[in-house]
Amino acid sequence: MNRVAFLLLTMAVAALTPLLAAREVPRAADSHAREWPHEFRGHPLVRVPLSHDEQRFLNDFPGAVARFSDGEHDIILRWVDQPTRRLHPAEDCYRGWGYELSESKIHADADGTQWRCFTARIGDRERRVCEQLRDLEGAHYTDVSSWYWAATLGRTTGPWLVTTISR
Repeated sequence: MNRVAFLLLTMAVAALTPLLAAREVPRAADSHAREWPHEFRGHPLVRVPLSHDEQRFLNDFPGAVARFSDGEHDIILRWVDQPTRRLHPAEDCYRGWGYELSESKIHADADGTQWRCFTARIGDRERRVCEQLRDLEGAHYTDVSSWYWAATLGRTTGPWLVTTISR
């Protein structure tokens, strides 16, 4: 086998390996039954209904979604059942809504928990938005893409809780 053919074969195997591994990742059992947290950073959460458009958009989402408020923040929580490309970072949503975004940066809470944060501006309105993904064992991700590949390759198992806060 010549070098070019060997290189092409190696590249094809490398490209297909994640797809083969994805079939082996088990779907999380009944994550829709997972309970939503009752508080956030020591503040009680109050559930806020999703709009009709949000419900329609999330109709085929592989998990469950709910909106909450702690009196200061809007908090979107998503339980994700399986690795999926239907989970997008909050940055994509805000861009789609017409916001201008600052460069996202990793921010650590007082307890060391890391979040990906950015500022979203539209007209004279400004929101600070932070997001993270966490599995039930406490591993967390600040980037949807790194979570996706870790989940697809079985390095983390679901269900996963995605928390997006804005103020």
